[in-house]
Amino acid sequence: MKKVNGEGLVTRNGTFIYPKDQELTKDELFGFIDYNTQFLMPKYRENMRLYLSKHIILKAEDKQIGPNNKLVVNLPKYIVDTYNGYFLGIPPKISLKKGTDNDRLQAWLNHVSFFDQLNELSKQADIYGRSIGFVYQNENAETGFAYVSPTKAFIIYDDTIERNPLAFVRYEYYENENGYQARGSIYYANKVYKFNQNELNSDFRINPYKMVPAVEFYENEERQGVYDSVKTLINALDKAISQKGNQVEYFDNAYLAMIGVHLPTDPKTDKPIIDIKKNRFLYLPNVDPNSNPDVRFIAKPDGDQMQENYIQRLSDWIYQIAMVPNPNDESFAGNASGVALEYKYLPMKNKAGSKERKFTKSLRALFRTVFSTGQVISSAGKNSWEDLQFQFTRNIPKDIANAISAAKQAEGLVSQRTLLSLLPFVDDPDEEIQQLNKEKQENIQQIREATDSLPDYLKSDPDEEK
Repeated sequence: MKKVNGEGLVTRNGTFIYPKDQELTKDELFGFIDYNTQFLMPKYRENMRLYLSKHIILKAEDKQIGPNNKLVVNLPKYIVDTYNGYFLGIPPKISLKKGTDNDRLQAWLNHVSFFDQLNELSKQADIYGRSIGFVYQNENAETGFAYVSPTKAFIIYDDTIERNPLAFVRYEYYENENGYQARGSIYYANKVYKFNQNELNSDFRINPYKMVPAVEFYENEERQGVYDSVKTLINALDKAISQKGNQVEYFDNAYLAMIGVHLPTDPKTDKPIIDIKKNRFLYLPNVDPNSNPDVRFIAKPDGDQMQENYIQRLSDWIYQIAMVPNPNDESFAGNASGVALEYKYLPMKNKAGSKERKFTKSLRALFRTVFSTGQVISSAGKNSWEDLQFQFTRNIPKDIANAISAAKQAEGLVSQRTLLSLLPFVDDPDEEIQQLNKEKQENIQQIREATDSLPDYLKSDPDEEK
């Protein structure tokens, strides 16, 4: 850990620690803000620049001679968007037991566009390594939800073994006659203070949630983004592709050497009629008269195969270490088996499983805050955050034919509910069983009604009459 102003501490993964049940002084508060700005912000900015195609290669020194390509292969964006789409492309189901509280919860999720906010929050966690979900009361005194970037906010935890949230800080920089200064708000469990660079206001407002109204979302304890471990490989790939572009352009601009060949000349200047410089000629007419004339392109040795192998190796490493499958891999061919695809997705599946556990923990803490006021659901159900059900569904192509075949083969070996759960297009096996039973009852009723309408002689059984 590293010590900040006063009693503040910062762990290796950038987590802020402060003694339990204490409020920060102005110097300690700005010590944390300065650390977030000076030490954590450079990583956040670098990662966002990679996502936005603003790679290091673009700032490389220009070459004085020859082609000067600066090409960006934006694999960071592909990795984040693919992984986030796999994890949250299908919105998760968040529910309580069926009833009024669950209906009110679903209405609130739709009202605040919760799943869109959650998708952006997850994307930030992939880019920065962390993001923050913030619960607030809007101007209509309604409970709202928003994602907050770690570039503008952070959570301070207490120094207990449980690392419970102690305070949440949101800030921004503004310019005045003294330069750029910070201002914002600090949220404790019971109070909310305003602050600026000059003072920490003594006036406060009551926090209606009675707990810190923000939760940190992350997918690993190290707070690493999905491409933090491959940034050097990404920069190397950009450089290799740019050099490859230079090589191709060099061959396009290759010089033609004419040795021992005399071109027509202009009588006035006694120079060749063809513009030698513009047309990229090397003109050597006066050579050994006993040598044969020669016309050929001058080119440097071709290292194409070596470059291609290097580029392929870099690409493979990036996908492998980031644990996101390469769509150009042979195992993604149209005739690939479901088992082959499962193995290809396995690293990303394991990675997403870890992220799901972290997100479930954070979501449960978030809804503890949301339910605390008795506004979103009833006051009697404010502790039902412990009963929330979270169902995440991976967004991958479904092999429906094989799933149906597997379900048929398992018939008689497992329950009907388990059979239905094997089918990827059945979201709720219990509801599907109810629907099947309902249809059976309706069919039986239709048969009875049809039988009742028959003449009496058709209703009797000849065998019984005998």
